[in-house]
Amino acid sequence: MEKHTEPGRKEEIPISDINYLVERLEKLLSEAWRIPLSTYLIVNEDEFLDVIDQIRTAIPKEVKQAERLLIERERTIAEGQEEAGRIVQAAREEVSRLVEEHEIVNAANQRAQTIVERAHREAETLKGEADEYARGVLIALDKQLGGLQGQIDSLMTIVRNGLDKLSQTEEPTQDE
Repeated sequence: MEKHTEPGRKEEIPISDINYLVERLEKLLSEAWRIPLSTYLIVNEDEFLDVIDQIRTAIPKEVKQAERLLIERERTIAEGQEEAGRIVQAAREEVSRLVEEHEIVNAANQRAQTIVERAHREAETLKGEADEYARGVLIALDKQLGGLQGQIDSLMTIVRNGLDKLSQTEEPTQDE
C-alpha cells in the first residue's frame, strides 16, 4: 500500500484513508488566515493541492477495493445459494427416501398382518378339520368297540356257560 508522509510529520499515513485526508483539509482550513471583514481565507496552496491530489489517488483505489468486495460478496452469496440448493436437494432426497422406506415398512407390516391373519384362519380351519376327523375316528372306534363288546360279552357268556357245565359235570363225579 502506498504511504504518504504529511509535511511537518514524521509518521506515514496511508493514502487510501479518505477520512484522514478530509480531516487534513479541514485542518488546513482551520489553520488558514482569515481576511478581515470577509468570509475568505488564505490557504497554503501547495499543501491544499497536495491533499486534493492524494484524495484523487485514494478515491479510485477505494472504489476498486469496494468493487472487488462487491464481486467477492456476490460470489460468496452465489456459492452460499448453490450450497443451500445442494443441501435442500439432499434433504428432499432424504425425505423421499425416508417416506419410501416408511411406505415399504408399512406395506411389509400390512403384508405380515395379512399373513398372520390367514395363518390363524387356516389354523382354525385345520383344527376344526382335525377335531372332526378325531370325532369320526372316535365314533367309528366306539362302534367297533361296541361290536367287540357285544362279541366279548357273547364270548364271556359262552365261557361262563362252559365253566358252569364243567362245574356241574364235576360235581356228580365227586359223589361217585
